[in-house]
Amino acid sequence: MNTSKLSIEQKRANTDLNVIISITLTALIIYMCFNSQIISFIRNTKVPLLLRTFVAAFFEWGIAGLGITVVALYRKEGFIKFGLTKTNLFKTILSSILTLIPYSIFILATDSFTGYLPFKRVIITKEWLEMGFPYNVVGMSIIAIVWGFFEGFNYVVISDKINKLYPPKNMWLNWGAIACGTACLLLHLMAGVSIYGLMEGLAVFIIIYGMLIVKDYTKNAWGCILIFMFFWNAI
Repeated sequence: MNTSKLSIEQKRANTDLNVIISITLTALIIYMCFNSQIISFIRNTKVPLLLRTFVAAFFEWGIAGLGITVVALYRKEGFIKFGLTKTNLFKTILSSILTLIPYSIFILATDSFTGYLPFKRVIITKEWLEMGFPYNVVGMSIIAIVWGFFEGFNYVVISDKINKLYPPKNMWLNWGAIACGTACLLLHLMAGVSIYGLMEGLAVFIIIYGMLIVKDYTKNAWGCILIFMFFWNAI
């Protein structure tokens, strides 16, 4: 990209995106290189659960959260400016729920529904739920912050930076939402191309694209976060 023609705000956004992408890819590459060892360690019940949780959370946060945290620190940007507000909260939640309809239909139509439990796809969730109070509160709080808040909020910040670099021409032609949704679609297709895989990928695209459109429309990011808290890893 020819940065000489960019405004100061666009140059900042371009730099921020490069930092976020670099940190994300570095964490992802490390995780992929040592995937079997990491998963084996996390599943090893002989190791204290809290230690295994921190290791799992570190890699998850490294992939989805560390980059935006680094940028927020060196830019001295508070997360609140990205839509962590009470304004339009009900409208945001209701509109975000609508984006979940296609995926919910897909799950039911393919007989893939096995029950509802927030964060059930996180390896360590069931172990924490089996722990007594107050230990389970500590463990589930860590999971909610990393796999819920940061995973959802990561999309919010990245989309915002992309839209500052490439300002949307209208509400629907939202480059940040399109880029984030497409990235999720491609990740699903990497698992194997099939008619069901394509259908699921498109449903996931609608969730990511839709929740970010809602966020920009309402100026409230809580819908994105709540989707990852109560839906993404829950069914």
